[in-house]
Amino acid sequence: MSSTIEITKICEFCGKSFIARKCSTRYCCKRCAEHAYKQQKRNHHVAEQQQIANNQTIGDIAEREFLSPTQCAILLGVSRRTLYRYLTANKIPCCQFRGCTRIRRKDVETLFTNPEYIKRERKDAEPIEEFYTTKEILEKFGISNSWLFKMAKERNIPKTVVRGKTLWSRKHIDKALADKQPTEVAEEEWYSVEEVCAKFNMSKEAVYRFVSERKIGKRKDKCKVFYSRRQFDMAMGIESELEPEYYTMPEAMARYNMTRDQISHYVRTHNITRTYEGRYVRIDRKALDALFAPPKIS
Repeated sequence: MSSTIEITKICEFCGKSFIARKCSTRYCCKRCAEHAYKQQKRNHHVAEQQQIANNQTIGDIAEREFLSPTQCAILLGVSRRTLYRYLTANKIPCCQFRGCTRIRRKDVETLFTNPEYIKRERKDAEPIEEFYTTKEILEKFGISNSWLFKMAKERNIPKTVVRGKTLWSRKHIDKALADKQPTEVAEEEWYSVEEVCAKFNMSKEAVYRFVSERKIGKRKDKCKVFYSRRQFDMAMGIESELEPEYYTMPEAMARYNMTRDQISHYVRTHNITRTYEGRYVRIDRKALDALFAPPKIS
């Protein structure tokens, strides 16, 4: 039976007034109770770490003969990452054991005996002499004008305006768009949309509808789409001049009279090379034929 007690209390987390049904209720809702619990755990963790830091004072560390990398970093007033860079460069002698590294305090003190200060010369920035125009970037990398300016602003790519044309640093653009560098597509294996339109006298809309209905394999290279030449020729009733280097899954099933699961099992078990064109699987023809070839005794 629910309680009939009504007590006006103040939520300990959000500070709002609410009606409590029990004397032990501290929060107005489940959300406040969860947030308060997380805050308590967070404060407890911070207090533990602060206690560890307080116990590990510099004075206590300085009295030790051997230091860990963390203790040595505290003693020198640098981060652990910086200290490990010093160790890697052999600037601080250390001894590596299995699972731990120890540094002798005397070796650290020796570093400060007659140290030599070398002034670091300021490096002059190399002048930028090679540039792309905006048009060249859009044509080479297949990106839009708005995306180029947005990306250049985020990465602070140097640019200049000469006689009304925007010129971009070639080095910085190549580095920023390294993943969009154009790749070579084997012309004898793939049709571009333009090549299909010219060869078969089709409009682009007809090409898109045709490849969708016939499920022609395709690949996308940056912003250009290419269609499998062999599959397109077969769909058009033309005997392809290309020797296929792969099986599609339906072709492999028909060739060896197996189910899809059986073909997939053999491909995975024997590590046969396979690639994907969208949702379609391409299986290495030579490897699959060799697997199912009749046995020979020499």
